[in-house]
Order: sequence, then C-alpha cells, then structure tokens
Amino acid sequence: MKDILDLEIGTVLRVYKPLTWTSFDATKKIQRLILRKLNRVKPLPGQPKRKIKVGHAGTLDPLASGLLIICIGKETKNIERYMGLPKTYTGAFCIGASRPSYDKETEIDQTWPINNITEKDILKAAQKLTGEISQIPPLFSAVQIDGKRAYDLARAGSQMQLEARNVVVHQFNITKIELPHVYFEITCSKGTYIRSLARDFGKALNNGAYLDSLCRTRIGEFTLDEAVTLDELAETFAEPLSLKSMM
Repeated sequence: MKDILDLEIGTVLRVYKPLTWTSFDATKKIQRLILRKLNRVKPLPGQPKRKIKVGHAGTLDPLASGLLIICIGKETKNIERYMGLPKTYTGAFCIGASRPSYDKETEIDQTWPINNITEKDILKAAQKLTGEISQIPPLFSAVQIDGKRAYDLARAGSQMQLEARNVVVHQFNITKIELPHVYFEITCSKGTYIRSLARDFGKALNNGAYLDSLCRTRIGEFTLDEAVTLDELAETFAEPLSLKSMM
C-alpha cells in the first residue's frame, strides 16, 4: 500500500465495507487511522496538530457489504462526482414474504404462497423493472424529511410514505433461482434503492419480497477486487481494528 503521507494531496481509497458497519463507521475509523499516522511525530511548538478531510461517496446499509469509495484530502471536493457514477450490486431477494424495512432489519409482517411462481414470471418481473422507473425510497432510509432522517421517523412508528423519484436500472440480470431466493446482478443509477427494488419485484410477481443479501461490486470503473479491507488498513497503521474503539 502506498505511503499514507501521500494521502494529504488528495487520494481515493477503495475499501471493503463489512456487514454491520455503517458507512459512517468505516469513514471515521479510516480518518482516525490517518490522523494518528500524521500526528505520530509531535508538531513543533506553536503548531497545531495536522488535520485531514475524509468522506465517503455513497452510503451502504449496515446489512450490505462491498465497495465503498473513501475520498481523502483534496479529493473530498469530488465526492459528488463519484456519487454520480453507476453502481453494480449482487445479492438475493427472498420471495413470499415482506418486511417493513424491505430487508432483514425488521421482522416479517406478511407472507404469500410461492408454489405458482415460475422462472418466466421472475424474468418478466426483472424486465419490468429495467430502464427508467419511478421508485419510492424505503421509509427506513437516510432520506431527510423536514430536517429528520426517515429511519428515525420509521422507528418512532411513522407510517408516512416518501415521494417517488425517477431512477435508472441499466441492467437487471437474474443469475440463479432457488426459491424462495432469487439471485441477481443489478447495475443502476445514483439514488436507486435495491431494497425498494426488492419490494417492487415482489409486487411485479403479485406476491411479496424483501432483500436477503446485498454486496456492491462496482462503482463506475472502481471494482471490489481493488478494495482494501479495514483489517488491512488497521494493520498498516499498527492499530487493532475494533468497532468498540470508535465509541
């Protein structure tokens, strides 16, 4: 890995975000590692400790893993450009049930029989959700409503529905069918919620569905194969990796 001191001029890291970590957790951990490295040598008298900006370009839910772009130093000015790049995900929908969060964060609230669902039905549903579509974000999301995060309102019991927005699903490939699980690879535009696609996929089948697993494998030309893990970063900076150490 390149000398961390080069990061001051502006660098992009490709990082693997593991399950249960939030994108904010990963970003703050990396910032702390860099700052400890930069300030390992005490500044001269009268000089402040060195500082550096660190930000991520596109949130991944705690129950999702995969590629996270981390912008450091002057590259934080380009975060919006990286966020605008198309993204590719792999994962699985679970057919025959629904959850309020559209993923496994919440409990199943309704079930349907799936014995009448065919491969043709599944491929047709994927085709229906390809191209420019109107999508309603999950209430369990970071969307702001009157200055509050939607997920805070949802956890407080709100039943309101967010406004629909247009997104583009460039490709929606079904890679394997093992009911109740349907495996996919999806390439989509900024602002697309795969959890909402799971819900809409169930509706297209006249059934129910939720997101069972998700991994982001590509952002523009950046791929997961290039990513460094948080463990590897921690080892590089000679600091044990612990989520508790961030609290």
